[in-house]
Amino acid sequence: MMACKCLATLSKRHWADFILLKDVNVGKFNIHIFQLSNLQSKIMTQSLDRNKLSQLLKNEEQLFHKNHPKSYELYQRARKSLHGGVPMLWMIRWAGSFPVFVKEAKGARFTDVDGNSYIDLCLGDTGAMTGHAPDATVKAIKEQIEKGITLMLPYEDVIWVGEELQRRFGLPYWQFALTATDANRFALRMARLITGRPKILVFNYCYHGTVDETFITLDEEGTPISRPNNMGPQVNPIYTTKVIEFNDVAALETALSAGDVAAVLAEPVMTNIGIIHPDAGYHDALREITRRTGTLLIIDETHTICTGPGGYTASHRLQPDFLTLGKPLAGGVPAAIYGFTEEVSRAFNEKLSLEDSDVGGIGGTLAGNALSIAAMKATLQHVLTDEFYSKATALQERFTQGVESVISEFDLPWIVKRLGNRSEYWFRPAPPKNGGEAHAAIDAELDRYMHLYTLNRGILMTPFHNMALISPETTQADVDYHTKIFKEAVHSLFG
Repeated sequence: MMACKCLATLSKRHWADFILLKDVNVGKFNIHIFQLSNLQSKIMTQSLDRNKLSQLLKNEEQLFHKNHPKSYELYQRARKSLHGGVPMLWMIRWAGSFPVFVKEAKGARFTDVDGNSYIDLCLGDTGAMTGHAPDATVKAIKEQIEKGITLMLPYEDVIWVGEELQRRFGLPYWQFALTATDANRFALRMARLITGRPKILVFNYCYHGTVDETFITLDEEGTPISRPNNMGPQVNPIYTTKVIEFNDVAALETALSAGDVAAVLAEPVMTNIGIIHPDAGYHDALREITRRTGTLLIIDETHTICTGPGGYTASHRLQPDFLTLGKPLAGGVPAAIYGFTEEVSRAFNEKLSLEDSDVGGIGGTLAGNALSIAAMKATLQHVLTDEFYSKATALQERFTQGVESVISEFDLPWIVKRLGNRSEYWFRPAPPKNGGEAHAAIDAELDRYMHLYTLNRGILMTPFHNMALISPETTQADVDYHTKIFKEAVHSLFG
């Protein structure tokens, strides 16, 4: 807290970072007592020597080059045939100035072409949350490959998968895709067809893959704009989408009251801008308002499947109209699902033209292929089990405690947030309530240093976050080693 006299030199744009708590009479003076909010993190991290950080980062870059000569050689060769020298453009953003080329991966570890071994706490950004090449999934893949990979016809195993999805998530009907992006696209098409409404609603700095309509954000004045660097949008999302902050019930009520929103597309816990939990009662309000306004609710569990076998939906008894999920569902083989209620199924069938269904924009030639279905069945049956989550979550708790112990030892204004077997540390003293607050807290240079420091010492974190995923193949020794390296990184900055 501080008196208003101390704030006299602040610019107008920073006044919003303070919360007026109360007025106090001291003699003949009236003192205004404020509490710091967003700006608090900026003030409390001023002790970080930026010049020192810059030099340390250069040192780590040099060490990375020294330890990865074959990766660098392959990167230079790749640049002659692959745009940016990588198979997917954003890979150029990894903490090193070129990517690590992988030789092989198993369980919670991988080895690069230079012979360096890593504890993998990225795990394909959830795609390999099962651990790399789980035995049961690999066995099923080998057996299915010899019997056919894709036919555009159903297989008996698809019924088992559908029944298992019913059991886990509580929705009666399911369809298949290859990515969660496609699952979301298909669900949104269904929602617009059913409701006859043109718009959708998402949350600021949401993540739903590459769904065109979701690349929208709020500027500093709270005005919806196309997300910076939204590459060549077919239609500016301000015409297709409404965007509000997570945890803002009043904004949700206002946005849906117009009756033009077909569906709310939401992660039950925001993850891609950091782990942001819903306020108490928020999901109850979200469900009540969507039902009252005739708006369908789509819950995207692609990251939050880390919560448990039935995702956040089952753990917290949510009641969505649609549920979408991809990434780890088939142990790393491309596969995704979308499920929906009896009411959605009935309303959709009433408007479905069977003769034109193959050109209606829903489905794909390889969706539900035999290989993906076999891998999905094996992964659901033998890998993503109650035992999986019990072991991985316990290890994640140990991981979180280790990071928190270092933060406490160095008296840093940082925090750790956790969801199931996923956790993340933040360079701010209080958890953000929404995407706008989370985005404002990003320290790209410090992020990059922490990533590169751990990478150079045999630990891979999730890129563009300070996030770690734990698989059951991770060991206590792996977790404790991260705590040791994290402490060394912190000491290099503040010691």
